[in-house]
Amino acid sequence: MFSPEGPSLRELAVQALSSVEHGYDLLAPKFDHTPFRTPASVLDAVAAALARSGPCDTGLDLCCGTGAGVEVLARVCRRSVTGVDFSAGMLAVARERVRPAGPEVSWVRADARALPFRAGFDLVVSFGAFGHFLPQELPGLFGQVHSVLRPGGRFAFPVLAPPRPTSPAYWMLLGFDAVMRVRNAVWRPPFVMYYRAFRLGEVQRELELAGFRVELEALPEFGRRDDGSPRVRLVTAVRT
Repeated sequence: MFSPEGPSLRELAVQALSSVEHGYDLLAPKFDHTPFRTPASVLDAVAAALARSGPCDTGLDLCCGTGAGVEVLARVCRRSVTGVDFSAGMLAVARERVRPAGPEVSWVRADARALPFRAGFDLVVSFGAFGHFLPQELPGLFGQVHSVLRPGGRFAFPVLAPPRPTSPAYWMLLGFDAVMRVRNAVWRPPFVMYYRAFRLGEVQRELELAGFRVELEALPEFGRRDDGSPRVRLVTAVRT
């Protein structure tokens, strides 16, 4: 499905009926051949924006999956980069696939809601993972990120503008979320993946409550919508 190298419909069905962790263990070998992987255009735009802010020493890719964010960090971090994820399958693929020349790279299996690090990172990034957290989990998640950043450290991630109700994408995402809610109501273990649960206004408020100063930057590579709003923003939360 998606491409000859991607997962079959049966494999996706098995994944969807698993837990989040086990589902991604199953998907890991073919994950990079699915639309679930953050597009290279977004990764490159974020890397360019981070580079404009200047280099840093240490970086953390939160919920790193197969390591796309680690490759972004390797472009702007001079000393070390760490990828953390709770899927052993994803980490196994990342170790084999990502071997950048430059900073030292390490991989850690852990839950983002209980990070096993001290305040030693200058920069934390995350790509495409927030749909796996319920809204009530965001304060704890952002608190964890705050705890592993040095004072003045940054937490950066891209946010795409939500589709308009008149667009097919809006109804597709609405339908996907509805299916997932029905699935989780009747099947265990739950598989948390809600595309419409991560809203910029609420996220900004929770970041500020966690002790961050929030900055929004339009990524010019993606242009603007008809109303003038950016299609893609980079959220940068600075630990004050």
